Amino acid sequence: MSSPNENRVLGGYKAALHNPRVSEAAKEHAAEVLDQHGEHVSGHDLRSSTSPQNEHDKHVLAGYKSTLSNPNTSVEAKAHAREVLHEEGVLRDDNLGDDSAHSNRVLGGYKATLKNPNVSEEAKAHARSVLESHGQRVD
Repeated sequence: MSSPNENRVLGGYKAALHNPRVSEAAKEHAAEVLDQHGEHVSGHDLRSSTSPQNEHDKHVLAGYKSTLSNPNTSVEAKAHAREVLHEEGVLRDDNLGDDSAHSNRVLGGYKATLKNPNVSEEAKAHARSVLESHGQRVD
């Protein structure tokens, strides 16, 4: 596969591994193709995505993802969460992100709320309090 869309094709195979409507034979084929292209496929990728264990795993990983954006979590906890998510293939190096970039976008949304004529006064009051609690000047 040397087409310019190779990443999309491989992404389709990865999606097939997690799709409960895909047969086990198709999942095995997808795993083989991914393996041939050097993509790591762990054993849990082949389980049905509706199994209770898989649902539990999804919730656990979601907890680790939420740890990354929780401002009340320690640096050590965030580092551990990044490590676990990276090992599971949920988090790649290029999307570790900068927490401050996310915070800036959130605060920008609250600032936009203050200028939006379609927003209720109650929502604007909430936006003001959030901005003030983050040390932002509110006009």
